[in-house]
Formats: sequence, structure tokens, C-alpha cells
Amino acid sequence: MSKLFSLLLIVMMVAHLVRPLGLPGLRQRSDFWKLAVVGFVFFAITVLIRPE
Repeated sequence: MSKLFSLLLIVMMVAHLVRPLGLPGLRQRSDFWKLAVVGFVFFAITVLIRPE
């Protein structure tokens, strides 16, 4: 699941660089870093919750 999410996140970042998504907070091309922060937080939560 995390591989699928990371691929989706990369596709969204590239698409946002080509044409901004228009979502609140993501209206400029330079805002693609916010998607990376959301992905990092998601992966951090996944690592903390994952049972070992």
C-alpha cells in the first residue's frame, strides 16, 4: 500500500508542476512541496502504527 501511495504522490507532484491542481493551498506551481510534506507525514504515521 505504501508503494502505491508513494507512486500516486509522485504522479500528483509532477502533475502539479505541469498544471497546478487548484486545490486550496495548491494554487501555484511552487506549492508542490506541500504534497511532499503530506507524504512524509503519512509515511511517518505508517511507520509508527505498523506492528512489528
